[in-house]
Amino acid sequence: MCPVKAFTLNGSCPCPLKMRHFQLNLLLICMATTTAILVVPWKVKCPLQCVCQIRPWYTPRSVYREAATVDCNDLFISTVPERLPEGTQILLLQSNNIVKVEQSELDYLKNLTELDLSQNSFSDIWDFGLKNMPQLLSLHLEENQLAELPDNSFSSLANLQELYLNHNQIRRISPQAFLGLGNLLRLHLNSNFLRTIDSRWFQVLPSLEILMIGGNKVDAILDMNFRALSNLRSLVLAGMNLREISDYALVGLKNLESLSFYDNNLISVPKRALQQVPGLKFLDLNKNPLQRIKQSDFTNMLHLKELGLNNMEELVSIDKFALINLPELTKLDMTNNPKLSYIHPSAFHHLPQMETLMLNNNALSALHKQTLESLPSLQEISIHSNPLHCDCVIRWVNSTENHIRFIEPQSTLCAEPPDLKRKHIRDVPFREMTDRCLPLISEKSFPSHLDVVDGEDISLHCRALAEPEPEIYWVTPSGLKLLPFSEDGKYKVDSEGTMEIRKVTVQEAGLYTCMAQNLIGADTRSISLIVNSSFPFSEDMLELIIEEVQTYNILVSWKPHLNTISSNLTWSSFNPNLDLTNVARIPTGTHMYNITRLHHDTEYWACLHIAFANLQTKVACVNARTKEAQFQYLESRQGALMALFLCILVMSISLIGNYGLNSFKFQSRSQGICMPWKTASSSVHVVYPTFIKQWDQGRKGETLLAMEVQATSLDS
Repeated sequence: MCPVKAFTLNGSCPCPLKMRHFQLNLLLICMATTTAILVVPWKVKCPLQCVCQIRPWYTPRSVYREAATVDCNDLFISTVPERLPEGTQILLLQSNNIVKVEQSELDYLKNLTELDLSQNSFSDIWDFGLKNMPQLLSLHLEENQLAELPDNSFSSLANLQELYLNHNQIRRISPQAFLGLGNLLRLHLNSNFLRTIDSRWFQVLPSLEILMIGGNKVDAILDMNFRALSNLRSLVLAGMNLREISDYALVGLKNLESLSFYDNNLISVPKRALQQVPGLKFLDLNKNPLQRIKQSDFTNMLHLKELGLNNMEELVSIDKFALINLPELTKLDMTNNPKLSYIHPSAFHHLPQMETLMLNNNALSALHKQTLESLPSLQEISIHSNPLHCDCVIRWVNSTENHIRFIEPQSTLCAEPPDLKRKHIRDVPFREMTDRCLPLISEKSFPSHLDVVDGEDISLHCRALAEPEPEIYWVTPSGLKLLPFSEDGKYKVDSEGTMEIRKVTVQEAGLYTCMAQNLIGADTRSISLIVNSSFPFSEDMLELIIEEVQTYNILVSWKPHLNTISSNLTWSSFNPNLDLTNVARIPTGTHMYNITRLHHDTEYWACLHIAFANLQTKVACVNARTKEAQFQYLESRQGALMALFLCILVMSISLIGNYGLNSFKFQSRSQGICMPWKTASSSVHVVYPTFIKQWDQGRKGETLLAMEVQATSLDS
């Protein structure tokens, strides 16, 4: 028998992360060993229908032996077979209909080291006649109907090292139930009906190394619950509906190496509790409703080697500096997260040993080059089955500097742009990927609506990757613009772009819009927040106001309206031969616009078009006439000043250029004459004196006779 069984995912695997790889490797070793050492018949009088053989066997401490085995599994018998061979070491009675074992049925088996009574019909612990069996090392009682473990349930089994009680109906365990099991190494209590974990159970188990207690609907893990288990190496707390872990829940587990929180309801990483486990190597947080991995969630875990963040339905973002100073981390699993669309370029810091990064089957449009550069030892990466945009952010893939191996490269395909859809990303030439691109807010990470009840604290997440890096801000239903690091009443926006609304009420219901913009352009997404089935709509009249009229521009404004989806401003002159109609898309959160490049003394009209979340639209229009230009006064004054300035400038340059010469010689056309600025003309003529470079003394001077500067007319 191999030392590790194939357990279910609800909390029975002892090494929950390494777990699958470890068990697979061990299974292969076991198969190879079993093949090399053939099972041989045990030449004894064997009970009817049973099989007696010498089989390979591993002790609870993984020591290989060959054991005399009697296999009576799956015979549907209701009692223990009579006259078992006295030399029996392993007795297998799995999957039968046995309801009780008398003491006399087994006490003559002085060499019995493993007894498997799993998948039978026991309902009371006293139905086992297991007294005076000090040689027994492994006892399998899983998948029976046990409901209670009273004090001293196993006190006669002083040398027992493995006890399997999983998948029963245990509701109550007395404080001294495990008294006498001072040598127990492995205890399986998973998948029962326990509601609490009593620290007194473990005070009599000083040698325990593996504890599986997942699959019980325990409300909370109390402080110091496991303090007595100083030798524990693996703890499985999977499938328990845990919402949070207290800061001191794991105190005392100084030798813990493997920890699983698989399939719970954790909404944040229990980072303070994890700091109490300094030797942790394998951590499984798979299948929890975490929305973000925040800054410093995993920090200074000096011996962590593998981390699992898979199958998280709500995970949207890996924030800046989420993983810091994990010097021994070699593998990070973040796969099958349908909303994970953003990994900050600086998400990882000081992960010098990271070799494998698994990111397949997420909602990632790209992975920034900076992320890869922060992992100096990275050897392989998996990004297939993501909606990849083959543009500027991910162009590092086909760079000549990239030597990282892609896992399943044949499945690593472009989703955008349309002309590259379904094309292998490694087949896209580097030059076809631009070095700059628009921001993109993922649809999968940004729902169109959210229904909540009043009093809840909610978080709305907005992330975008682009080059250059985009700026993100939020706009509330009332038009309030919220920038990162800002806080206004119930609203708070953090540096990553998450907006928090504390204790939401119906007053906060409405349309919230996120905008991500850079120098190339912008992307917007809106979410309808419905509180207590309420969603307000604007009843106010739309009014476009003229704030200021100048010669060449008109400034207009308008009052913010609830739940605006989009705003467009159109304008033109009343003279169709003078202007075309102009259209401007107004950025969300903007309530003022300066219309420029207009003609002076011209009548203009402007109209504001607003679309609302209820599919209604409103239009407001105004008209105004630009001011008349004052050309004569303005041009004569500016022209005189400009002419004077140019005169002084060219004379200064001339003196500097001739500094040190014995005499100044001017040509007849270069007597320092400054031509006046003609107010009726659209051009200026400037005449410069001879200019001789100081470092060219003794050589023939370079002469610039004149320069013509065209001055554009203000009304053209």
